[in-house]
Amino acid sequence: MAAKSPEEQHPVKAFGYAAKDSTGVLSPFKFSRRATADDDVRLKVLYCGICHTDLHFLKNEWGMSTYPLVPGHEIVGQVTEVGSKVTKFKVGDKVGVGCLVGSCGSCPSCSDNLENYCPKMVLTYATPYYDGTVTYGGYSNEMVASERFVIRIPDNLPLDGGAPLLCAGITVYSPMKYYGLDKPGTNIGIVGLGGLGHVAVKFAKAFGAKVTVISTSAKKKDEAIKNLGADSFLVSSNPEELQAAAASLDGIIDTVSAFHAIMPLINLLKPHGKFITIGAPEKPLELQVFPLIMGRKLVGGSSIGGLKETQEMIDFAAKHNISAQVEVVKMEDVNKALERLAKGDVRYRFVIDVGNTLKA
Repeated sequence: MAAKSPEEQHPVKAFGYAAKDSTGVLSPFKFSRRATADDDVRLKVLYCGICHTDLHFLKNEWGMSTYPLVPGHEIVGQVTEVGSKVTKFKVGDKVGVGCLVGSCGSCPSCSDNLENYCPKMVLTYATPYYDGTVTYGGYSNEMVASERFVIRIPDNLPLDGGAPLLCAGITVYSPMKYYGLDKPGTNIGIVGLGGLGHVAVKFAKAFGAKVTVISTSAKKKDEAIKNLGADSFLVSSNPEELQAAAASLDGIIDTVSAFHAIMPLINLLKPHGKFITIGAPEKPLELQVFPLIMGRKLVGGSSIGGLKETQEMIDFAAKHNISAQVEVVKMEDVNKALERLAKGDVRYRFVIDVGNTLKA
């Protein structure tokens, strides 16, 4: 028996943009979504952020992509239907769906509200779902997800600037909380001032930290200090600047996804300082152990966050007027936006105006 086409797998017709192969070029795509189950929330997609992860998946750079591939895991929209057992949402509510749409619900990570570390987590796109079909993301007209994996969006949070928080926001918020870098007066270094870094500066400042931005580009100093509110700025390629700031930071959040030297950065930490990497470079980083031993320093990592913490982050962002700095693009311009993202030509996140520009 022939496998059903994406358009025939489920009863609800849907459309979006998909890549057919590892060239990563997106084009209009018809598929289908499942019917609304008892615990499901269905939403009309209004905005979807473009994440660097989308680029990796589109081009199969991590070797785990399946095609056709509809990317997008920074999804905000409006509820159009809820299942009979849904209690947290109603039709008309503004909601979001981030990087996950499923987990086992019974492992230690799930029990601790850390579904992001569940070994059976289901990603929002390009992952087998429980019914055997592959998940499709938010570059599409609508989305359906279990109530457990839907986030309430506060009324005062802008939907376009709020969308990237569902990935970028939780990716920087979670390590700050877990590693104790959320205390007022903490000296935090943020490495890289891109999609992750600019949001990290905003959250760190809202926690009451003293923030140092560390970048390869001296041109970003004014942006970091005058526009984003950082307290100081270091050029990572300037040994004199780094030496003058040695042993000055309690923690560092490294957002850089390219290979780079981390020992000069670890030298910026005070004794007992914490170096947290969230940027996922493709090649292994070089780590010398002796400076860690002599300073009792810690090197750690972090990956997005669980649903409880993601809701906490969104509520915190709304309270402190934190949103991503975005450039809104039309759906038909998504390939151009991805090309620019690959070159780092965006300040600081692209967001697709799905609701107004995606045409069937």
